[in-house]
Amino acid sequence: MRGRRMALGPLAAAVPAAGKRRTIFDAGNGTILPGERVRGEGDPPTDDPAVTEAYDGAGVTYDLFLEEFARNSVDDRGMRLDATVHYGRDYDNAFWDGAQMVYGDGDGEIFGRFTRCVDVIAHELAHGVTQFEARLAYSGQSGALNEHFSDVFGALAKQRSLGQTAGQADWLIGQGLFMPAVNGLALRSMKAPGTAYDDPLLGKDPQPGHMDHYQDLDWDDGGVHVNSGIPNRAFYLASVGIGGLAWKTAGRIWYDALRDELRPRATFRHAALATLNVAAKLFGEGSLEQKAVRAAWEEVGVTA
Repeated sequence: MRGRRMALGPLAAAVPAAGKRRTIFDAGNGTILPGERVRGEGDPPTDDPAVTEAYDGAGVTYDLFLEEFARNSVDDRGMRLDATVHYGRDYDNAFWDGAQMVYGDGDGEIFGRFTRCVDVIAHELAHGVTQFEARLAYSGQSGALNEHFSDVFGALAKQRSLGQTAGQADWLIGQGLFMPAVNGLALRSMKAPGTAYDDPLLGKDPQPGHMDHYQDLDWDDGGVHVNSGIPNRAFYLASVGIGGLAWKTAGRIWYDALRDELRPRATFRHAALATLNVAAKLFGEGSLEQKAVRAAWEEVGVTA
């Protein structure tokens, strides 16, 4: 899954709004956005599973950020959560365009509809959070961190919705998105980067899990989807090292680092330093949580 990102210019101040404000549109397999309005906040469900999934997934993501991180929607000021389903014909992607979510139905051969997975929905909405916070530049290591933070919040949304501890979770992103004929579990594995799929059409999952195998590519914006496996594994290791509910501990550390510490051209080392600093602020210097964060980054070859 390749990202389609649109950076916004200077952001105007707005009066914060309270509560979820979800609106789902149907593009009717066209590409004109947003499409026909089919469900608004509080409206009863329709018989279209893509509409239901987009609506419910936005709610799960909103609740994660509000209830765990005290964040009021994507922009922290009550931004509307608009989404368009049935975008394009056989469109194999979902994306945040800088203002709303957009979901394709998949081609029915490799991918199914992209609303199936709540972690994919949360992943894309989290690109909006990054857009309003660290604004991580979408290339090289900063771009890989951009993708990484979206995977983090995607995994946390999924785990929280299932009530799973870090040890119980599968740490797969996009499980169930592939059609049955594809030899693959998911788009990515945060636990074991490089093992999510191995298929004749797709090839083998190229993600590394250690800096020794970092790939400086002339495609994928310098490897943003590939090299995100390195910080992804660090987050997994920190989460299981701390134990319990990842969104309460490691997730809070990573969120605060994104909000308060990182800048647009941040590297993996900057992320390691930021999460160590935040762990000390939240849990204390030398705490179990900080030790787990340090050990996680060191295990993937990133020294703070």
